[in-house]
Formats: sequence, structure tokens, C-alpha cells
Amino acid sequence: MTEETPAEIPARPKLAYRHTPGAGPTVVFLCGYASDMNGTKALHLEAWAKAHGRAFLRFDYSGCGASEGNFEDETLATWRDDAIRMIEEVVKGPAVLVGSSMGGWIMAMIAKARPELVAGMIGIAPAPDFTDWGFTMEQKLALLQSGRIEQPNDYGDQPTVTTRAFWASGEANRVLVQPIAWGGPVRLLQGQKDKEVPWEHAPRLAAAIRSDMVQTLLVKDAEHRFSREQDLALIVRALEEVLALCSPS
Repeated sequence: MTEETPAEIPARPKLAYRHTPGAGPTVVFLCGYASDMNGTKALHLEAWAKAHGRAFLRFDYSGCGASEGNFEDETLATWRDDAIRMIEEVVKGPAVLVGSSMGGWIMAMIAKARPELVAGMIGIAPAPDFTDWGFTMEQKLALLQSGRIEQPNDYGDQPTVTTRAFWASGEANRVLVQPIAWGGPVRLLQGQKDKEVPWEHAPRLAAAIRSDMVQTLLVKDAEHRFSREQDLALIVRALEEVLALCSPS
């Protein structure tokens, strides 16, 4: 049976989530920026989990998708805290984190801050520290002066909004500036035709994670979405590899 009741988070918006019980460790999908839990990758992994009797959790960050809250009130740190609370309150044990784009940054933040909650990690076009390298100097100045900027959105009709608070939170939580002291299995998948996240950042993240169980796969013809049938097959293969290396919870 799939749980659909919002999680109660004290003094925070209620979060919408879908939890599929099964064998552990639970696989937790972490969405990208301004995304939601109904994306192709999340749904594909949920279907795989159901077919294989594996526990799986997908959820919307505060202010995103079906969760309560105002998107522009949220920051990278509040979304990290959303993910931690979901692991603590719904999963109740170490989880295998699958982080897509910004979700890969949040994944690394959790491994750094709460390593005991992480059994394994899969990063899909991970975008750690993108507040540093993902904005021009002009955009950074506009954020500081105006408090928000809007950019064209290749994935929807509405512009992508970034607030000064989110940008500042990102700058305060960069993970590539020092080693990430975490020692479990990691798989990083990155397309070399990705226009949003330069492919060189995946090897940088791999180098920052101290674990000797890190593998990075560069796919020459894959783009940022990493959602073609062959891409999804690679994600599942990476997940199976990581789960095989994790002790059952």
C-alpha cells in the first residue's frame, strides 16, 4: 500500500509525499530545483521499486509541487532540512539517496551533516555549489540589489525564479570546498551534452567524497534531463549496484 498522508513538520509547511513500503534500505528521490516528485525519473524508480519489493519515497520540497509553503520563502538549507525530516519521520533509518541536479547537492549536504542517515548515494547530473558557478556576475549583482531574478525556463511556461535568500543559502552550504567525510557506495551519472551542469562537476564531486566506493559514469550523448529509456536503464543499474553494496536495514 502506498502512503499519501502529508508529513507533519513542526513550524514548517506540510510536505506531500508518496511512500512505498518494501525491503530496505529505502530509496529516497531528491528532486531538482523548482521540480516536483512527479518527474519521469522519480516515477520510473518508484515503478521499479514496486516491481522488486523495494521501499521507496518521493516527496515535494516546501513551496514545490503539492507541498504547502511559498516557493520564494524557501532556501537550499530549508529543503535540505525537509529531506532530513522525511528520512527521520517516514523512512526511520539510513536511506539510499538518489539526487537529481540540485538534489545531488542536497544529497551531499546530508551525507556531510548527517552521515548516519545515508546508506548509499546516486547522483544524476549532480549540481553541487551551483550558486557559485551557475550565475554570471551580473546575475549575482542583480540578486543582491533586487532580491530576486527571473530566468527563461526551458522546461515550462513560467520563468525560473531565484531569490537572494536561496542564493545566499547556497553560498553558505557549498560542499566542494572541502572533503565530504562519508564512506559508502556512490554512483554519479552525468551527460556530456548537459547544458545546465557542465560535466566536469561530477568528477569534482567524486573527488570530494572520501569513500573509495565512488564510480562516475559520463554519457557522451546524454543531456541534463537524463530521462531517455537508455538513461533510465543506467540509473536503475546504478541503483542496483549501490543497493547490493548496502547492508539491509
